[in-house]
Amino acid sequence: MNVLVVGAGPAGVYFSYLAKRRHPHWSIRVVEQNAADAVFGFGLVFSEKALEFLRADDPATYDLITPQMESWVDLTVVHRGRPVVIDGIGFSAIGRLHLLRLLRQQLATVGIEPEYERTVASYEGYDLVVAADGANSAVRRSADFGTRQTQCANKFAWYGTRRPFATLTQTFVQNEHGTFNAHHYRHASDMSTFVTECDPATWQRADFAAMDERETTDYLERVFADTLAGDPLVSNRSIWRNFPNIRNDRWSLGNRVLIGDAQRTAHFSIGSGTRLAMEDAIALNKALEDHAKVHEALQAFEQARRPIVEKLVAAADSSGAWYDRFPGQMNLSPREFAWSYIQRSGRIDPERLRRTSPKFVAGQENV
Repeated sequence: MNVLVVGAGPAGVYFSYLAKRRHPHWSIRVVEQNAADAVFGFGLVFSEKALEFLRADDPATYDLITPQMESWVDLTVVHRGRPVVIDGIGFSAIGRLHLLRLLRQQLATVGIEPEYERTVASYEGYDLVVAADGANSAVRRSADFGTRQTQCANKFAWYGTRRPFATLTQTFVQNEHGTFNAHHYRHASDMSTFVTECDPATWQRADFAAMDERETTDYLERVFADTLAGDPLVSNRSIWRNFPNIRNDRWSLGNRVLIGDAQRTAHFSIGSGTRLAMEDAIALNKALEDHAKVHEALQAFEQARRPIVEKLVAAADSSGAWYDRFPGQMNLSPREFAWSYIQRSGRIDPERLRRTSPKFVAGQENV
């Protein structure tokens, strides 16, 4: 099998590692248009059990990654300056670049070195082309996959800070221009992720369009001064963006198949994007293992995987829509606001919450 993998992010690197490990005789070429360490953002967050899917089939990768993650057992919602702790909602996090380097380390063990700062002129001559080249996928644009794209209304900018945080925390604040949110959590012992967000009306009133990156950072440091407690924000291409919601009617055409963000995006507020990408890699490898013909394997991959993906994407869409509406709930009490937040994706109903978060449900949360 002659395989081209376009994109050397988690989806492409992990797929290539699994495929070459199982099929040493396959020829696998991995091409990435960006430099090796040109990684957007700071940390990735996973739900408490999110990497369990690795334990059975790939314990070596599981054992490599999980000891290097930051973990905690609760989350915190801060509204009107009051923290409300929701017990039992655990997460783990790791730096994007650190995770990618660990996956590359695994890839090197099977003898594959990605080609960086390269583009592919033609997809011909390969038995299989795996599009793992992200939300702006060139492979996806090369054919009609039935792509639909919308975007969330809110603007967000992805920062880091040296300030550590005890839990994944959602902080909501207001100033003279409107409403802001920060998603913040530590992803290393000496670094935290700090994603800022605001609604379109606030963005316009603050006149962010007229600010450069430094002016924007200074403004946000003032907005979240209490949260940052004097620590600065660290920028890494931290410009305002709208989150893109990408969907495809078809996941494959001929010998080309979409995985990861090339296939679909999931709003960052549920922390499932990288998990979905790595699960795609596992599922595609399984389908190729079970079916000798590529087109049959790609059909089986989509048939088995689509219902799982669509369920998680629906939750991500609900979560993203909640953030687009959060300014309308700023009049709620901190506890009422936390209730609204924790049920935003539709995945945690009151009965499940009673089991996972008994202190919060009983009104005994630490504040």
